[in-house]
Amino acid sequence: MTVTNKATRNDFSDVANEGVWPGIDSRFRLIIVAGLRTQQPLHGSHPRIEVDPLRRRNTSIALEEVKRGLVPFTVWKDLKPNGAGATKL
Repeated sequence: MTVTNKATRNDFSDVANEGVWPGIDSRFRLIIVAGLRTQQPLHGSHPRIEVDPLRRRNTSIALEEVKRGLVPFTVWKDLKPNGAGATKL
């Protein structure tokens, strides 16, 4: 019988590690950036990596692009003095 070693953790466990996910400092930011990028190919944008469309979905393509640092994004800090409000992408 052949024994295979499965990974005990997924790639998202290293989100805080900037070396793995450039510019991503939290899981929430990863989901927002990848989610927005996932929608772009649905509207005609081309993938930024080499893909086989029969084997990869837009979500996995977007995550790989974010992981490689190919998806530029800007974090806008709230300018209100009391700090109320959300951070904008």
